[in-house]
Amino acid sequence: MSEARIFEAPAAARGQRLDQFLAARLEGVSRSRVQLLIDQGGVLVDGAPEKASLRLRGGERVAVTGDPHPAPIKAEPEAIPLDVVYEDADLAVVNKPAGMMVHAGSGQSDDARSKGTLVNALLYRFRTLSSAGGELRPGIVHRLDKETSGLIVVAKNDRAHAALGAMFAGRRVKKTYIALVEGDVKRDRDTIHAAVSRDPVRRTRMTTQPNENARSAVSHYEVVRRIATRFGRFSLLRVQIETGRTHQIRVHMASIGHPVVGDTLYGGAGQLTDQEALKAVPSRAARRNTEPERLKLGRNFLHAARLEFAHPLTGKPVELEAPLPGELERFLSRLESRAGA
Repeated sequence: MSEARIFEAPAAARGQRLDQFLAARLEGVSRSRVQLLIDQGGVLVDGAPEKASLRLRGGERVAVTGDPHPAPIKAEPEAIPLDVVYEDADLAVVNKPAGMMVHAGSGQSDDARSKGTLVNALLYRFRTLSSAGGELRPGIVHRLDKETSGLIVVAKNDRAHAALGAMFAGRRVKKTYIALVEGDVKRDRDTIHAAVSRDPVRRTRMTTQPNENARSAVSHYEVVRRIATRFGRFSLLRVQIETGRTHQIRVHMASIGHPVVGDTLYGGAGQLTDQEALKAVPSRAARRNTEPERLKLGRNFLHAARLEFAHPLTGKPVELEAPLPGELERFLSRLESRAGA
């Protein structure tokens, strides 16, 4: 940054935190980035460095001497094992594990937070990927949530990327997921038509509440089996999505009262408790001293299990499957072994 940006704190800012004050005035700069800038000494209040938590009195001269917009990071190759289920000269399909981000966020700096992603692993394995996604997202045509496992398509060159992008946009890629949801889903099969948008209050969430920025989203589901256990009732679903909105399956299932197991962001329980064991204890006082069996998954029970599409350049059919990962199989087996009413 060539010269400082100066802000005079008005009387109306009295009592406001320094980081809040600047976040409201620096366009396109997050509060977390402002806090980092303050910690690095890039902000002076009346000529002296201060903490982000400083409460303004009004009348201070706030100078931003550092750059509030960090230089964009570039993904670097990392030797991370990959489960590649299909590969040719134009594309690859990878079975992504849960816990791995597809790529780093654009607001992140080039530190540990921008490492360990699928993109880092892809660059090491394939060396060359399509450039359409930029230096942060090379080869990435679509995404999976961090805690969702399963199949994801990667483009090795720009021609394949453009063709695949058009196929996803035209809903010509068939995507099937396996999800375990809380409760006994009413219908054996159904379709959810509910537009999705960013939650205006909780920005890490999506919502199906009416919103002018909402985008259409369609999910079809069918019940694979219904599971009655001591921990409650659950439904194992096969879900096909026509659209690929952020958190689509998770927010759609939550919207009908059946959140994905383990999905605490959308109302799912963080852990399951043996309800029948609790009911067997005669008094509330005794229940407080009872330690019923608990099950905790530690991720969302959502897996991208199948992809079907015509090869973007040859037109030949590509049909791929990825079985449930071990942690989901084990959780399901343990749950089903605790049969209940």
